[in-house]
Amino acid sequence: MPQDDYRIRDLPSLERVIGEPMEFVRAKVGPQLNSAMKSFIARSPLIFIATIDANGHVDVSPKGDPEGFVEIDGDGNLLIPERLGNRLTFGFRNILDNGQIGLIFVVPNQRETLRVKGVATLHNDPAVLERMQVGGKPALLYTYVEVKECFFHCGKALIRSKLWQPEAWSGETRSIAARQFASQRVPDEEAVRRTEAALEHSYKDALY
Repeated sequence: MPQDDYRIRDLPSLERVIGEPMEFVRAKVGPQLNSAMKSFIARSPLIFIATIDANGHVDVSPKGDPEGFVEIDGDGNLLIPERLGNRLTFGFRNILDNGQIGLIFVVPNQRETLRVKGVATLHNDPAVLERMQVGGKPALLYTYVEVKECFFHCGKALIRSKLWQPEAWSGETRSIAARQFASQRVPDEEAVRRTEAALEHSYKDALY
């Protein structure tokens, strides 16, 4: 447990540690997508979505598809298709309770990310779902995000993480999650291998 003496409790205390943002940084935050942001979204194959449940708890979920899978409508708002998944629907339940949403768009080999805040609703218009099809399979539903705030986030986090530098990656490719997914409390290697095989089958044959 952190020592209470060192807890940061207010904005002045925070700014003494972090500093105040420069004016040009404040100015980059806007209420609508500009052309550069739209181009970034058109190249993004991966986003992270934050939603809030009825009790104020936050969930974050990744969504990925071929680049440009998130559509931008004529009003500059977003449509995010949903595909097959684990069916837990935590994020969708949160949207039904509390429409506030946050997004981070990632583009390979781009060090900056795009952050978007907005208000989300869920829809299943058959024409839109068909338009969003991949591999001949329509989207299951889509999340509509009315954009309220957006800005590019500097690239320091991705630079520090070496995310786009394969030479810095671990050579380990076995699924860490498979150990938790395996049914036994302390799974043996055979149980882990069976779980890895089941995951691989799902990833290859039930992606859409």
